Amino acid sequence: MEEARIGSILPFGDYNWRVLAVKEQSILLMTEEIIEQREYHDTPEDITWADCALRKYLNDAFYNSFTEADKVRIIPTSNKNSNNEWYDSIGGEDTQDHIFLLSIEETVCQYFGDSSKLLYNPSKKQRYWFQRKDENNPKREAYFNNRGWWWWLRSPGRGNRRAVYIHGDGNIGIQGNGTFKYSSNTLHPISGDNRGGVRPALWLKLES
Repeated sequence: MEEARIGSILPFGDYNWRVLAVKEQSILLMTEEIIEQREYHDTPEDITWADCALRKYLNDAFYNSFTEADKVRIIPTSNKNSNNEWYDSIGGEDTQDHIFLLSIEETVCQYFGDSSKLLYNPSKKQRYWFQRKDENNPKREAYFNNRGWWWWLRSPGRGNRRAVYIHGDGNIGIQGNGTFKYSSNTLHPISGDNRGGVRPALWLKLES
């Protein structure tokens, strides 16, 4: 594997991954692009990351798509799942994941610049979105089939039938989109699908 530096793009398995953090002999990776579109959950009910269908898929079918040699290098990770700061919807139990989605705190405060003031001190005008002029928005933009598209975070939105997402322009949709059969007429221009994008993340053991 090439030298691991924050911001560099490295191949692992069938995807290219962005390095988000380096810690001793491990690195935090997230796919550089949206790899597919999926629903967050498979039934219309209140749900948290711990019990959602997308978590089950990532830690089962997606995880098992890696070779045995690659799976040995994926480090099980303890993830904290906080309540939504604006709406106090329930984040749910902490989880142990091989593969996961980023939380709103990780996305807003750590790995794409620091927009924490917008998370913890929203203005009166901020009800559903962060500021569209947030200087860190471009760092969070992502593409699916070469077109900008929105992607899921694991955090709850305005209630537990929604999950927070990153809009195609990089803005934070803290109110969330529907976790099951999201109602939207905005379709991806190539796939014709309105479902959210998936950008898996994982901690990887560096090769000695």
